[in-house]
Amino acid sequence: FNFSREVSMASSTSSSSEPQQKKDQLLETVMSRLPGLLFDVLALQDPSQTPQPENIYNLHWCTCNNCREMDSDIERLCCRVAPDDCISKMAYMDYYIIDEGVLRLVRAAWNDIFAIDDAQEPGVQQRQYRHAAYRQFVLWQHGCLRQGNRVVIPSHCVWRIRSTFPDPRGHFTGFRVHCLAA
Repeated sequence: FNFSREVSMASSTSSSSEPQQKKDQLLETVMSRLPGLLFDVLALQDPSQTPQPENIYNLHWCTCNNCREMDSDIERLCCRVAPDDCISKMAYMDYYIIDEGVLRLVRAAWNDIFAIDDAQEPGVQQRQYRHAAYRQFVLWQHGCLRQGNRVVIPSHCVWRIRSTFPDPRGHFTGFRVHCLAA
């Protein structure tokens, strides 16, 4: 989803009045600072206007057609947007969540804040990147959560993180239900 393109298309189809341009600039500024709000805007779109690609995994709970099966019912979460607007395919996902440089910096800050010695054991780096990516996703989409508050990450985002930072044995912990706050 190219937000700048959508804003420019919207402004070119309407009159180029100064109030409209100011609204467009304000909206673009807000979206660049709080990209998670994009999904609220996308939820207002009429899904019948967007062509629906085939759901290759045939999951009844998925509307974006990018989710994969998860181990538990609580993990079967979709972003609930049109396939072309899926969170896992957004450029922000690449910049904030998947980029190893960003994750190294995030891990260093996390270790500094909590006074953790980050001694690297063989094979641990992928797991640490994966967990840092999960934390980054939650921060990006939900902001800072208090201790004990946990949220489920959409299936396709979990699998995108897992495929980028795989476990050599294919073992993943999954969401821990007992830590979920109401």
